[in-house]
Amino acid sequence: MKISPKKRHNARRFLVQALYQWQMTGDDVGEILLSFMKTMNIKKTDAEYFQTLLRAIPKQATALDALYTPYLDRSLEAIGPVELSILRIASYELQYGIEIPYRVIINEAIELAKTFGPEESFKYINSILDKVAEKSRSIEINISQ
Repeated sequence: MKISPKKRHNARRFLVQALYQWQMTGDDVGEILLSFMKTMNIKKTDAEYFQTLLRAIPKQATALDALYTPYLDRSLEAIGPVELSILRIASYELQYGIEIPYRVIINEAIELAKTFGPEESFKYINSILDKVAEKSRSIEINISQ
């Protein structure tokens, strides 16, 4: 079944917000999930994708952080929670969402940063994810060039 790009985009938008809440409050992921499922428009969102990533990313946060930490120009603790959420989503997708082209993942992360992040954060996120993609998707990148 083909997933609508718009529904997937909406899932990522909710995911940034849910991960932000998890990082800032330490609330149980299950409780955050229930809260979001009550408020999000299910017909316009890939709810299954949202649920899958919201359950997976917090469990794998340390491993995901290790994928992009070498490319940061500051400590991980100095990265804002919005940017951290976006980096974790994109890193997860680059690592495990092999069916999603790397360019789509990076473009989505840029759009999320433009929507939720500080003014110029999209440039920073783009530069980091380009390097993560070079490492994790080198075959795909070489084929597409």
